[in-house]
Amino acid sequence: MPASTGSRYTLVLLTLLSALAFMDRQVLAVLITPVKAEFGLSDLQVGLVTGLGYALAFAVLGVPMGRLADRLERRSVVAWCRGLGGALGALGAMTTGAWSLMATRAGGALSDAGAGPASMALLAELYPPEQRSRVMSVFSAGASLGALLALLVGAWLAQRYGWRTTVALVGAASLVMALVLRLTVRALPKAVHAGAAAAAARGGVAEIWSMPVARSLILATAFALVAGYGFGAWNLSLLVRRHGLDLQAAGMVSTVAALSSVVGSLWAGALADRLTRRDLRWQLGVPLLGMGLALPCGVGYLLLPAGALVPAVALVAGFSLFVSWWAAPVYAALSLVVPPRRRATANAMMLMAGAVVGTGLGPVGVGWLSDHLARLGLDATPGESLRWALLGAMAMLLPCLLMLLRGLRAYPAARQASSMPQTVQAVALPEKGLPAR
Repeated sequence: MPASTGSRYTLVLLTLLSALAFMDRQVLAVLITPVKAEFGLSDLQVGLVTGLGYALAFAVLGVPMGRLADRLERRSVVAWCRGLGGALGALGAMTTGAWSLMATRAGGALSDAGAGPASMALLAELYPPEQRSRVMSVFSAGASLGALLALLVGAWLAQRYGWRTTVALVGAASLVMALVLRLTVRALPKAVHAGAAAAAARGGVAEIWSMPVARSLILATAFALVAGYGFGAWNLSLLVRRHGLDLQAAGMVSTVAALSSVVGSLWAGALADRLTRRDLRWQLGVPLLGMGLALPCGVGYLLLPAGALVPAVALVAGFSLFVSWWAAPVYAALSLVVPPRRRATANAMMLMAGAVVGTGLGPVGVGWLSDHLARLGLDATPGESLRWALLGAMAMLLPCLLMLLRGLRAYPAARQASSMPQTVQAVALPEKGLPAR
């Protein structure tokens, strides 16, 4: 069934908002060098700034905001959370030290904790099951697009105007786009949410956690993002320290990785939708295959000798391509086994696991381990301690593979047992210029 014009318009806006939110989070990885120099930070403190402030706020907001999105009109939840999150992120331009800068990272947590689950639940209502992996792949590509914008636009802005102006502009862009969403997209009919509100009020976290597939997918996401966020936060620094690149050259390598991630995310969604027509197990077989291919690429990249740039670019591109295969099929699978009234809550649980464990422990753990190994004398060769710390993060793909395998075994029965609601079509339309079907 083809999607309506309004559904596609809503998907584009939600993806752009996700990209700007991720750009706001990722831009600090690009700005590490000037921020570290201005505030005199260690690698551990950099990890705290880039990860802990976000993770702590998400730990508090994650599930409550997901339940709120199951009870309220989701378009408004997305607009308010993205807008307020952008405004708080922009306040980073006024910070005077590491702790105040870390506090402003709570804006990104508010944005993702509220808008992320609401966006995915809204898309699940707008698109039928046979299109859902592809739709989630477009939405998931927003994160890779945000990383790309951080590398290209963020680096250019920082070089021209400084890191403070860069942070302010990125936050302001999120606020503007949130207003566009609120003013040009119509809400779903209230009847769609009437049953969900009463059910969501009675909870649902225990119900979702008791589902073997949902539990496996939440844990797989946490392990995947420890590796992904740890690698993403520190790879640019590794290229500078170990391979002797300047920031511009390292940024170009990271840009190749970000482009590969966008391609991988879109490819995985289309591949999962096609293969699941033959066998339902491919819904989780695609991410399992992707992570299985990403692991040797990532380990091989980190084991390369210093200065081996050609194989380094090839392997980091391969890692970025395959490691992005998990997101779209996994989020789609969750929407297909969890009751509609629990979708935003389930998405919030998955995002919270990724935020608290992935974003919180990934960059911080890599920074702490790098500092610790350097004190033991492992950093006699530039970047050596950071390289081994990143190998530790990469090892988290092993339990991720195990959780995906467990979920795969239970998925067909859970999918067949779930009662699929009718898809709501053509209800999220721009106020102007786009006709209803």
